[in-house]
Amino acid sequence: MTGPAIEGYARYAIYYAPEAGSPLWRFGSAWLGWDAETGEVPPRPEVSGLPAPAEDLTASPRRYGFHGTLKPPFALADGTSPAELLAAAEAMAARMIPFEAPPLALHALGRFASLRLSEPSEAMAAMAMTCVETLDRFRAPPSEAELERRRANPLSAEQEAMLARWGYPYVGPGFRFHLTLSSALSPEDLEATAAALAPHVAPFRAAPLAVREVALYGDPGGGAPFRLLRRLPFGG
Repeated sequence: MTGPAIEGYARYAIYYAPEAGSPLWRFGSAWLGWDAETGEVPPRPEVSGLPAPAEDLTASPRRYGFHGTLKPPFALADGTSPAELLAAAEAMAARMIPFEAPPLALHALGRFASLRLSEPSEAMAAMAMTCVETLDRFRAPPSEAELERRRANPLSAEQEAMLARWGYPYVGPGFRFHLTLSSALSPEDLEATAAALAPHVAPFRAAPLAVREVALYGDPGGGAPFRLLRRLPFGG
């Protein structure tokens, strides 16, 4: 499967990306103002009732592109290459079986608006942990600065253990699948943003979420936006 060159990225990640061309992918990319697959800036949807311009409300998630985190961004370990990572990720995906997760629902995750599953999904949690474990040999250990940044918000003992083992505190028991829709907002702005978005995301609450692939994303570094490098279809 062709796509952008995979070399030269500061970090890589395995994300869930809604299917290319699907209404969910088109909406999420347009709302954030960045299509990570095409590298284009699509026209934003008209959303009335927002407490601030959409560009301001989405400044933080825009850089990452529309996605659900499975294996968080990581620098490559010494002795590994992007080509080896891609081959391992493709082989991993080929062993996975497509499934349907519960429909999405609009939630406030901390200070962020996001789309989350309307109920827990063991299949989604298991898939995420497979991505974390299977590709971990490609992950360079986090720097002290990164660890300090992760600990800026207090972590539970369980989250601290996940950070030490996997380089990220919100994996394993702490995993909560979500598609981020906003930057960190005040309670008032979060409530208003969620209310404004509600009619636009209503169609995604009507049917299960099809999970038939994962995606390899790349972080160019320097604050540049992430790119979707390859979609990795399941083989099951």
